[in-house]
Amino acid sequence: MTRSQQRSLSFGAEAAAYERGRPSYPPEAIDWLLPEQARDVLDLGAGTGKLTVRLVERGLNVVAVDPIPEMLELLRKSLPDTPALLGTAEEIPLPDNSVDAVLVAQAWHWFDPDRAVQEVARVLRPGGRLGLVWNTRDERLGWVKDLGNIIGHEVDPFSHQVTLPEPFVDVERHQVEWTSYLTPQALIDLVRSRSYCITSPAEVRTRTLDRVRELLATHPALANSAGLALPYVTVCIRARLP
Repeated sequence: MTRSQQRSLSFGAEAAAYERGRPSYPPEAIDWLLPEQARDVLDLGAGTGKLTVRLVERGLNVVAVDPIPEMLELLRKSLPDTPALLGTAEEIPLPDNSVDAVLVAQAWHWFDPDRAVQEVARVLRPGGRLGLVWNTRDERLGWVKDLGNIIGHEVDPFSHQVTLPEPFVDVERHQVEWTSYLTPQALIDLVRSRSYCITSPAEVRTRTLDRVRELLATHPALANSAGLALPYVTVCIRARLP
């Protein structure tokens, strides 16, 4: 197993922290990703259900698929009536032509893109849509940039590019700027749930988390604050199956 594959499957060790610390997705982004007439939607790489719950709230028929049992266990607890299947993007456990849209939140970069594209095309109905979405921290604000110095900077959301090959057409990009509000402990959980932190040696992980706690205690914008405003740029990519 490659280092990337190990990291992609590492989240189960911190599934609870992932659920507590990771942000949801802004409604505007979901509106843009979904086809107008969508009824049946696959949330691929659903994790603990951060996006799934937003889709279910819209009255859609949602199926969640993820390769990590611990993540699906938390999803099933919060969404007991939503089918949650163990599976991968390279082998999706759904029949041909079964959904109107496939959405992938925070996960496409873990997939084998060539195999995933073919599988997504298989389960989509003609005219269906593939939608990809990532929340990326907006590091233009001082303390968020300082956080990136500690835990690693994310891909610049303003230059984030993804290529989707045939059979998909009409590839478009959109971004939404918004703010997530969270507690200091949730920020710790956010860092704890990141793959590089999970897979780091224990002493490295401890040092990283201690540096985040020090930032929370000493940065003028954060010290003595019970609530934090963490700005995000949500990057969306969509494409159509002819």
